[in-house]
Amino acid sequence: MGEVVNLRAVRKAKARDAHAVEAQANRAKFGRTKGEKLREAQEAERAARLLDGAKRDET
Repeated sequence: MGEVVNLRAVRKAKARDAHAVEAQANRAKFGRTKGEKLREAQEAERAARLLDGAKRDET
């Protein structure tokens, strides 16, 4: 015979795990310092300039 499982406890544990995953993603997304955000913006702008500079004119 199988083990008795409390479905309410399983449902709560699943919700707790989902919340922990979402919290980790938010910490990675929003938990950066001002310097980190500035550096990332500068790197993105530099990459965009590099890409635009490599374009060939279509005439």
